[in-house]
Amino acid sequence: EKNMGGGEEVVVLDFWRSPYAMRVKVALEEKGVKYVTKEEDLGNKSPLLLEMNPVHKLTPVLIHNGNPISESLVILQYIDEVWPHSSPLLPSDPYLRSRVRFWGDFVDSKIYAAAKKLWPAKGEEQETAKREFIESLKLLEEELKDGPFFKGA
Repeated sequence: EKNMGGGEEVVVLDFWRSPYAMRVKVALEEKGVKYVTKEEDLGNKSPLLLEMNPVHKLTPVLIHNGNPISESLVILQYIDEVWPHSSPLLPSDPYLRSRVRFWGDFVDSKIYAAAKKLWPAKGEEQETAKREFIESLKLLEEELKDGPFFKGA
């Protein structure tokens, strides 16, 4: 760990294939926040991960000046509030902001959940999982068609 300048230390506890950790790193990059990534082995969790996220014991965890923040959507809200002066992550309009939050939850509860079912499934169970996954992606794709940024964010 090293000082990030301006007295701020920002560390992301990460797992290489975590889409949740990726969303945190994209937000930090978008905001121009310098950070250090610490890769976690979820099969052999580090004492730091267990200390910083004692409830879920999972990544991602954002550690800002020694304070841990867990759960990617909560971390995104924190990032937007702590570094508000560059690249807002959400639209300024309250309705559009609520839509972005809705679709963020949709990705977590439907798309990731459907994708996780695909890998271990076999036969008809896998075909059903594929259909659910594709239908979820189609719904999201319909929402994304209006421009280069989701809901103007």
